[in-house]
Amino acid sequence: MSELKAALNADPPLSADASHQRKIWQPASAELTVALISYNSDAFLRDCLQALEDALEGLDARIIVADNASPYGAPIWVRTFGPTTKLIENPVNVGFGRANNQIADAFKARFVLLVNTDAFVAPEAVRSALDYMRAHPECGVIGARLVGPDGVEQPAARPFPTVLRQFALRAGLWPIARRWMQSDRSVPPGDHAIDCDWVPGCFYLVRSEVIDRIGLFDPRYFLYYEEVDHCRRVRMAGWKVVCLPWVRVVHIGGGSAETAGQLTRSGRQISVLQIESELLYLRKHHGLHGVMLHVALQLAADPVRVLVNTLRLRLTHGLPDGWRTNRAMLRLLVATKFGSSPTR
Repeated sequence: MSELKAALNADPPLSADASHQRKIWQPASAELTVALISYNSDAFLRDCLQALEDALEGLDARIIVADNASPYGAPIWVRTFGPTTKLIENPVNVGFGRANNQIADAFKARFVLLVNTDAFVAPEAVRSALDYMRAHPECGVIGARLVGPDGVEQPAARPFPTVLRQFALRAGLWPIARRWMQSDRSVPPGDHAIDCDWVPGCFYLVRSEVIDRIGLFDPRYFLYYEEVDHCRRVRMAGWKVVCLPWVRVVHIGGGSAETAGQLTRSGRQISVLQIESELLYLRKHHGLHGVMLHVALQLAADPVRVLVNTLRLRLTHGLPDGWRTNRAMLRLLVATKFGSSPTR
C-alpha cells in the first residue's frame, strides 16, 4: 500500500478546494455515478474505494459496487464503507459489460465513471476529467494517463484492432509493421487532450447523452472488447474519444482477471474469453469475411513467427501455446456461429 500511495501522489495536485463537503448518497439522480465491478476483488477493492472517496470529495457523486457472484461471497464490508457507497449483489456472474450496464441503467446521472477495482485514481483525477467533459460537449468518452505502481507508463491512447494488426503482433512482424500501422500509445504528462480511437475501461468517463443515444456496453461481450466496441460506436455517432494526460490513474492490471483465470484448468479461461470477444467484435465491425481472414492469418502466424525468428537466429518456444490458442479459436468459431452470437 505504501508503493500505491507514493504512486498516487507522484504528481502534484492540479487544484483543490478544501471547503467542499462530501454529499450523502441518495437514490435520486446525482451528477456522477461511479461504477465498480467486483469479482473476488477484496485484495484491491478497499484501497480502490479509499482512493475514490478522496477523489470524490465535494462532488455530487455516488459509488455503486456490483459484485458478480464472487466465489467467496460479496465483500459485505462495502455496505458500511461510506454513506455514498452502495453494494449490489448479483446471484450469478453476468460479466463485466452487463454489470456496468446494470449500474448505468439503474442509477441515472449526468456522467458515469467506470473504474476497475485494480485502478487507483489520483486525488484530482475525477474532478479534472469532469471539468474537461463539462467544457467540451463534443467529447463522449474520456480516458486517463495510466501508470503502474512502479511508475512505468502503460498504453492509454489506443488504435482500433484490425485483422492485419493482430496478425503482425502474433507473427513477430510488429517491428516492421509499426512503421505503417498506428501503435498503442502511453501518455506522458502534458496539458493537451489526445484524440484517439479507444481508451481502456479501467478509467472510463462517459456522458449520459451517449448512453441515452447508443447505450453503454454491448451485452454480448462477457469480458474484453466492451470499451473497444463502445468507443467505435461513440465515434461513429459523432462524439470524440480523448485521453487526458493530466488525469493520472495507477493501474495494476489484471486484478479480477487473474482470480477468474485461476478458477479454470491451467488458467486458460481468460484467454478463451478474449478470443471469443475478438471474434464477436470482428464479425460486428468487419463482417464474416473479416472473421474468416482473421482466423486464416492467425493460423498462419505461428509458422511465420518461427521463420522470422529462425532468420534472426533466435530460438522460439511459442508454438505449443499457439497450437492451443488456435484450437480454442476454431472451437469458438463454431460455438459462436462464426462470431455472430456469444456462448454465455
